[in-house]
Amino acid sequence: MKISLACWLACAALVCSAPASAAEPAASALPGHYYLQGVMETGSELLLKKDGTFEWMLSYGNTDEQASGEWRVAGDTVTLVAGNGGKEPQFRAFEEAEMRIQKPAEAGLWVAIVGFPQVGPMPGVEVKFEAHSGKTATAVSVANGDAIVRMPASERWVRAGLRRQDSKADYQWLAVPPERAQQRLAAFAVTDARWLRGQAFQKLALRVVKGGLQVDAADSSLARGLYAKPASNQ
Repeated sequence: MKISLACWLACAALVCSAPASAAEPAASALPGHYYLQGVMETGSELLLKKDGTFEWMLSYGNTDEQASGEWRVAGDTVTLVAGNGGKEPQFRAFEEAEMRIQKPAEAGLWVAIVGFPQVGPMPGVEVKFEAHSGKTATAVSVANGDAIVRMPASERWVRAGLRRQDSKADYQWLAVPPERAQQRLAAFAVTDARWLRGQAFQKLALRVVKGGLQVDAADSSLARGLYAKPASNQ
């Protein structure tokens, strides 16, 4: 029995397209809350959002870790890619009531403190100091949140530009309050404290298995467990 070329191609197209259409319902069912099961003394939660982003946290002993970014699925593998999704941190000047350091900076130095009030410092922020004359100087905040430059006593600090170190984004410019300029010490707050936390991983792969998601890494203790949705959400 002969089969025409057109008929053969039509059958081949149907066979090739079947896996893709079958995979779509599974991918659409992935978003939701997952909780780690089967790993002693370890608590972990994974939230896959419908917009393609995720939030992950893990707690064991006195250690807390977190990661956030984007997730993608290919076949039976879900990959978590940590990052900020192209977003940049936003800053504001500290309110005077939030300032804990009141004494002026040492003569010849301008100090910008970067962090989140009552939470902690934010290292890795590039600060561009600008004087009334137009003179500028740049420093990056260190572990304690301080960015420090040297400036002549004749200069008056008027504003500061902030962005992440090595970022190609424009500076976010903020005015320096007169009383802060006089003391040559100002503080700037990141508006979202999550920028203070590091990412626990850059990339994490999970396999879609019966009952949930399993970490696809033999050397990881998490691979012994299973990320599963609550029974009511299955």
